[in-house]
Amino acid sequence: MADTVLYEVREGLATITLNRPEAMNAMNVAAKAALREAVETAAGDAAVRAVLLTAAGDRAFCVGQDLKEHVGLLAADAENGTRETMSTVREHYNPITRALAGMRKPVVVAVNGVAAGAGFGFALAADFRVVAETASFNTAFAGVALTADSGVSWTLPRLIGPSRAADLLFFPRSISASEAYELGIVNRLVPAADLAAEAEKVARRLAEGPTVAYAALKESLAFGAAHSLAETLEKEEELQSLAGASADHTIAVRAFVAKEKPTYLGR
Repeated sequence: MADTVLYEVREGLATITLNRPEAMNAMNVAAKAALREAVETAAGDAAVRAVLLTAAGDRAFCVGQDLKEHVGLLAADAENGTRETMSTVREHYNPITRALAGMRKPVVVAVNGVAAGAGFGFALAADFRVVAETASFNTAFAGVALTADSGVSWTLPRLIGPSRAADLLFFPRSISASEAYELGIVNRLVPAADLAAEAEKVARRLAEGPTVAYAALKESLAFGAAHSLAETLEKEEELQSLAGASADHTIAVRAFVAKEKPTYLGR
């Protein structure tokens, strides 16, 4: 990985750290490519049972596109008669969001400061958001004459409803961590000093859990959001069969009967 994104795996937990604190972890081309590599590596590594996405510094989680780099790329497009700059959505933002939301293991994001634009989108694509009380969110897109990307037009309405999502997208503003918690965007709201420890605690618990069952839960939640009850019941039956055949299910049942704490294998 490039030093713009750090990657570490320890005891089943992959920690991915956005590492451009001097630029509020804005996404330049190098950072986007490195983040895509990191999340896709974590998704494909059977030894990784959960992912923690975090950021260096205390000002920002990620403010989205690096506009200082972006303006230069737009100028190059204008000079060359090309439209390559916006291909970053297809090449970077879409794959990153798909990997975060679709990987068959839980993803926890620790939001330490501002999460705006694509940074907001990455946070929404995770399964759990642990957020510092000093953090804030902003859709930001319309403020620079752009539409939503990084999945925000799909994830945000499902969390807070289409009317509120439209309001935040058409009229971008800073949303405090406490307001985001009330809206249902935040899962855990903690003092800034406790963020790292609490986020790792949540991620570590998931990394030690029944990975097959968690994967099935992610799939069933995503499926149910876009299908009828009858179709979702069929999907639940299919996924329950897979979870029921896992080694971890047998371990859990035996531990329950023996009144012991199960030690899961992740398979």
